[in-house]
Amino acid sequence: MVTRIALVAGEASGDLLGASLIAALRERLPDARFVGIGGPKMQREGFESWFPAERLAVMGFVDVLRRLPELLRIRRELIRRVLAEDVDLFIGIDAPDFNLGVEKRLKRRGVKTIHYVSPSIWAWRGSRAKKIKASASHVLCLFPCEPELYAKHEMPATFIGHPLADEFPLKPDVLAARERLAIPGDARVVVLMPGSRKGEVSRLAADFIGAAGLMAQRAPDLRFLVPLVTRETYELFRDALYAAQLPAEFPLRIMFGHSHDAMVAADAVLLASGTAALESALLKRPTVVAYRVGKWTHRLLKRLMYLPYVSLPNILCRDFVIPELLQDQCTPEKLADAVCAWLADADARKVLQERFVSLHEELRRGSASRAAQVVIEQLGRAA
Repeated sequence: MVTRIALVAGEASGDLLGASLIAALRERLPDARFVGIGGPKMQREGFESWFPAERLAVMGFVDVLRRLPELLRIRRELIRRVLAEDVDLFIGIDAPDFNLGVEKRLKRRGVKTIHYVSPSIWAWRGSRAKKIKASASHVLCLFPCEPELYAKHEMPATFIGHPLADEFPLKPDVLAARERLAIPGDARVVVLMPGSRKGEVSRLAADFIGAAGLMAQRAPDLRFLVPLVTRETYELFRDALYAAQLPAEFPLRIMFGHSHDAMVAADAVLLASGTAALESALLKRPTVVAYRVGKWTHRLLKRLMYLPYVSLPNILCRDFVIPELLQDQCTPEKLADAVCAWLADADARKVLQERFVSLHEELRRGSASRAAQVVIEQLGRAA
């Protein structure tokens, strides 16, 4: 009998996790069928996607409200098809606002459910763990602190490690990255990463460009790299660059992709809070995190969050190992000050690198293989 597994991944990061998991499962279940919602990487592994994955990629409360009718329609049809296919297991990959609702309804109908990537219960008050328990039979956790938090709610959870820790080398090759990007080995480089979404770039581009201008005044030998991921974010950043009226010879280079090479090549990184902050930590780069959200979103987040930090490196190290400049603190002057502080302090950079090496070793666990093993165990229980 063919094993049928449904998965839902709504963003590029989830697509990568799903693809790695499918590949690891195929080694154990070569005849399994994988269906649901996923992106091109999952589809290259033989996944059958019923809807375009990008339709689930929404950001912020306003965007969710605007797209709510479509999202509800997709959810209804997805649940109907999963039940009609009589799948053996459902795996929701990240996207908790969408996937937990799907998982809850399927679990009530007797379908075994796994949530892959724990929602940030370490950043939000504990009531969220109860919602997850009602939705998922098991949680796959990327961070070591998470299973203990679930245990308090008698919720099965397994730490599998982080896939980026498996992918990235413990010691990045700075000279090789600079050679690939045609950057001299002795140049001083700052990377600006204002986000992967249009909303992030529209809110942060002007401040990042203003900070670059101030940094260049203090250190004229600096050069700046800006890796962007889409045509839309490129156009937003380009428009902000024109509006800033920097000199024509200003040493700033916009790139499509190559963000990992750019970070490895950097002496310091200024980025939008998100997964990129963890990537920068695993690449052992001195980092400054910035973020802006809408006024009402910020007020709501302040009421809900109880940790003093927002970026993953600080959360995982349980300390302010890198600066976080949020909302009104996110100004060109303060961003420039924070980056220049890293550039001026070799001892601080060395201490940070040691913290990041320890973090990398803790997260390196062979995550896809571990995740596949948990899935196999859950399939056995479902059977």
